[in-house]
Amino acid sequence: MHRIHQAALTALLVAGLATAATAQQSSTVTQADIQRLQDNVYQAGTDVTQLRSRDTLRASDLQMELDELREEVIYLKVKLRKERSLARAEYADVRDRIENLRTRARDDFARAQTRTPAATPAPSRGGRVTATIPEADGTGAAARGTVQIPAGTEMDVRLSNTLSSGTAQVEDRFEGTTLVDLNIDGRTVVPAGSVVRGVVTAVEPATRTNRTARMTVSFDQLTVNGRAYPMRGTVTQAIEGEGIKGEAGRIGTGAGVGAIIGGILGGFKGALAGILIGGGGTIAATEGREVELPQGSVLRVRVDSPVAVATAAR
Repeated sequence: MHRIHQAALTALLVAGLATAATAQQSSTVTQADIQRLQDNVYQAGTDVTQLRSRDTLRASDLQMELDELREEVIYLKVKLRKERSLARAEYADVRDRIENLRTRARDDFARAQTRTPAATPAPSRGGRVTATIPEADGTGAAARGTVQIPAGTEMDVRLSNTLSSGTAQVEDRFEGTTLVDLNIDGRTVVPAGSVVRGVVTAVEPATRTNRTARMTVSFDQLTVNGRAYPMRGTVTQAIEGEGIKGEAGRIGTGAGVGAIIGGILGGFKGALAGILIGGGGTIAATEGREVELPQGSVLRVRVDSPVAVATAAR
């Protein structure tokens, strides 16, 4: 009888240990989980950009919150890499806050659509329909014959050059092309394939003593239909560019800002591996590697000040 009780207790102990091990395994946060967080942050940026076309002030508030969440995801990624463990609750908190932000952005956009009627075009002489463009009033409004790209607008830019912290120098110039059309109030303001010029503003290559290579880039010029406009743009995300289907001019027609998920990037892979984006557009590499942005990589660029772009003649 004593042996039977002992065997039963042993069985219960083994079962308990197995259950605990299973629970611990299920609660382990992996790099794949962090990658999903980064993808969710990217998709949240798309939701906020969509809202911006209807409610600029609300979108700006959510953008500030999203920037903070992006920094928290970077912190979790670095913490997991260094400590090799991360509390599931800490991961879940950030995940739920990102999802909550996405829900609010989508709900706000839906409400804005119902309360913001589309502008009624004014008929011109001869019955042709033309858009009404606001005149400059000294407050930053667009001048007649232009459409203003609001601050905070984000564009997806495909690099035409390869950038590396191991070879780049401060003040090096590079270029990229917009991946999809940028539409404002139903009008294509920046067609897909427009050229965006960037500049390297700071670089720290990897060395034996400096295990974290860094490179800061900004964008200072946008060329639309052959005409150049000064701009200030900051990188907020770097996305793997493999699997791009077709040319930007063909895939961009009718697409919205941020539409690089799925059909445009075959098998969307999310952020570039080993790359972290910090404040002010600073791009850092992990594990002692150089910052490598291959040709064809997609950078999400936030417009930091309004850009007035001339409209096409009608």
